[in-house]
Amino acid sequence: MESTEYLGSYRLTQSDDCFKLGRDSVLLSGFCTLRRGWQVCDLGCGVGTLLLLLSQREEDLTRTGIELDPKAAELARRNLLTNGLSGQVLTGDLRDRTLVPGDRFHLVISNPPYFRAGSGKSGGRARMDETCSVEELCQTAGRLTRTGGRFALVYRPERLAELFTALDRARLTPKRMQLLAYDRSKPPYAVLVESVKDGGPGLDILPVQYQEI
Repeated sequence: MESTEYLGSYRLTQSDDCFKLGRDSVLLSGFCTLRRGWQVCDLGCGVGTLLLLLSQREEDLTRTGIELDPKAAELARRNLLTNGLSGQVLTGDLRDRTLVPGDRFHLVISNPPYFRAGSGKSGGRARMDETCSVEELCQTAGRLTRTGGRFALVYRPERLAELFTALDRARLTPKRMQLLAYDRSKPPYAVLVESVKDGGPGLDILPVQYQEI
């Protein structure tokens, strides 16, 4: 069954069969660096949520999404078309080097499955990284991002060491980081990280963002 959410002036059509709009995507879209005229790519774009959220900040973008699930990819195309936005959504495995030329994008962004396969964490297969490891995700982001371009994602705090190692191997230097927590009595549940391809040393750690519920 399909349903509709409104993201400012844009209408997002979703399906019960696809991963739906969540808090992480909204926070990630506001955290990442974005400039007018940038080429942006969403790895694992689902129904196009992040592409619409980024367009809320800056409409003059060249948009590309890559999505493995054909149903979600088709919905992403519909969401761009319905809202009068240009862009392409490619159906395929983001690890496929033939899908998109490398060294192209100013911003690559992703809200990936971030629980390790077999970890026993909640959330089902949609939140497990069994189809694409963090190493493979970062290698793809590093290949697609132009020198000086950025890769922004949301991830799990307990896997930061693993993430930073994968970023380093992909020539992506973490430059900005922000932990997310529900309140001051609970540990952070997620972390936003933005890296720069072939960037210099120095990491700006922003204050924890609390999401009262």
